[in-house]
Amino acid sequence: MERIPFNRSTPVGKENEYMQAAIQSGNLQGDGEFTRKSHALLEELLGVPKALLTTSCTHALEMSALLLDLQPGDEVILPSFTFVSTVNAYVLRGAVPVFADIRPDTLNIDETQLEQLITPRTRAIVVVHYAGVACEMDTIMEIADRHGIAVVEDNAHGLFGKYKGRMLGTIGSMATQSFHSTKNFTCGEGGALIINDPQYVERAEIIREKGTNRSQFFRGQVDKYTWVDVGSSYLPSDMLAAYLYAQLEAKDEIQNKRQQIWRRYHLELSDWAAVNDTRLPIVPPDCEHPAHIYYLLLPNLETRQALIAHLKARDILAVFHYLPLHLSVMGREYGGEVGDCPVTERVSDQLLRLPLFYALSTEEQIRVIDAIYEFQA
Repeated sequence: MERIPFNRSTPVGKENEYMQAAIQSGNLQGDGEFTRKSHALLEELLGVPKALLTTSCTHALEMSALLLDLQPGDEVILPSFTFVSTVNAYVLRGAVPVFADIRPDTLNIDETQLEQLITPRTRAIVVVHYAGVACEMDTIMEIADRHGIAVVEDNAHGLFGKYKGRMLGTIGSMATQSFHSTKNFTCGEGGALIINDPQYVERAEIIREKGTNRSQFFRGQVDKYTWVDVGSSYLPSDMLAAYLYAQLEAKDEIQNKRQQIWRRYHLELSDWAAVNDTRLPIVPPDCEHPAHIYYLLLPNLETRQALIAHLKARDILAVFHYLPLHLSVMGREYGGEVGDCPVTERVSDQLLRLPLFYALSTEEQIRVIDAIYEFQA
């Protein structure tokens, strides 16, 4: 019986054709034809002033920290339940992470905690739309605006998800996207910085181009380019952009397939979950998710690990997710202690992600579902 992986990247449209065109162009460096096309398509689909491809979502987050001019000792509020890149980007600038707990329903940052975490040193709130389900952005933005604090959306999971009809990644001052191989749209490794506040556009281009005004030079705005600011090399190869552009062109096909898979899990596993003390994902009525993750919240760590082993014995790979950042080695250096984020600590032990990718066949998914029904805790 063939193994069912947790994820499998698959060409959907014209990936090979576009990559061959990039090769034949002789220009594989960043900001080539397919990078420009990807920028334009993202800006059109999202309705944003500027989208800039980066080598990773991590690098897009690092760019956001530079754009916010974070200084040593500045504080950044973010959820403990997230990937390490979310915090590293700001710690690299000398900022101090302030870890917030998550809501038990959506697993997003608990907006009711924000007021008590804000101090005179708070410079940013970073929200993560877990599994592509929106954070409570109206409340978050109201609090941030009242205190004069920037909001960054880590939207690695949520491209084309919506909150009250608004695209995720278009609500805060800026947002970051991931095109890692595990994401709905991929080029293997890649990301994007989405700029919603026009005041950041010019400087974002400079930071992305090693701190030079090279973009202005190529637009004919200056007669030579030079070093004008801090920055780094955040441009992906146009070969990667070619693959990504084909994926973005196939947006509807990819999303329709993933939604079908997500809905089948949700329907078929509801009876099993009800009798096995297991919670399925919760999507508030004003949120539209992009079917990025399908997870189960098992009763405890022991049951979660037993189900992982049960599925592995049947050649099905299911995986847990984030460990609490505040309890990591680095998190403890910033004062994290057991009990600081109780929902995060509990969910981290309970959560199990099931295989969900474009090429997952109906037969494979039924195998996963049947195997779960066979499980005896």
